Amino acid sequence: EVQLVESGGGLVQAGGSLRLSCQVSGFSFNDYSIGWFRQAPGKEREGVSCIDSSDGSTFYADSVKGRFTISRDFAKNTVYLQMNSLKPEDTAVYRCAAERGSRRYYSDPLSLHGFEYWGQGTQVTVSS
Repeated sequence: EVQLVESGGGLVQAGGSLRLSCQVSGFSFNDYSIGWFRQAPGKEREGVSCIDSSDGSTFYADSVKGRFTISRDFAKNTVYLQMNSLKPEDTAVYRCAAERGSRRYYSDPLSLHGFEYWGQGTQVTVSS
């Protein structure tokens, strides 16, 4: 059974930091690209960042470049999203997702299409 479990969300003040974790099981972790997505009330779900299965290439939404960093720990089957300089606009439910294979050649690596396994999400709230 494939399972993705997020953790690390919480309430922080603007300018603060959080580290989200996505721990996966039930499939070959090394063969899957992992993405982070978020959805705020009244908004469409958007891609935040992803890390590729092949060479570890990373992709970021323009809104988080320079503030967020994605990484993966193969020994722990875990992908992290380090979020610094948080803004109220970052408030959302954050979910991780997995897709077999590379996304580095896709026209939009942060699109929802292709991600077949999803976690339940963790809430991030940033106060002003």
